[in-house]
Amino acid sequence: MPESLFVVIMTTLPDQDQANNIAKILVEERLAACVQVLPAMTSTYIWEGNLCQESEHLVLIKTLESNYAAIMTRLKSLHPYEVPEAIAIPIKAIAPNYAAWITAMCG
Repeated sequence: MPESLFVVIMTTLPDQDQANNIAKILVEERLAACVQVLPAMTSTYIWEGNLCQESEHLVLIKTLESNYAAIMTRLKSLHPYEVPEAIAIPIKAIAPNYAAWITAMCG
């Protein structure tokens, strides 16, 4: 299986309950094979001209590259942010059995 078929999509959410809810939806709808919600971190950024520092949860979405557009659509409908982060990082190398599992869960 070509490794370029697989991506990890990163997004952030302001609260763990929202992050877990979105994780469940993406997995239940078979858009993602696995979604991990990491503990709180601090994000520093400028929004509408103001320096912001907010607590957020990093969410890692393991999926097929072909699911990116559908995941973006779902994130836009579920995400509380006006401009949700959705960065897809291509997987350069992956264990064949893990690649097969992602394909089976999302394909």
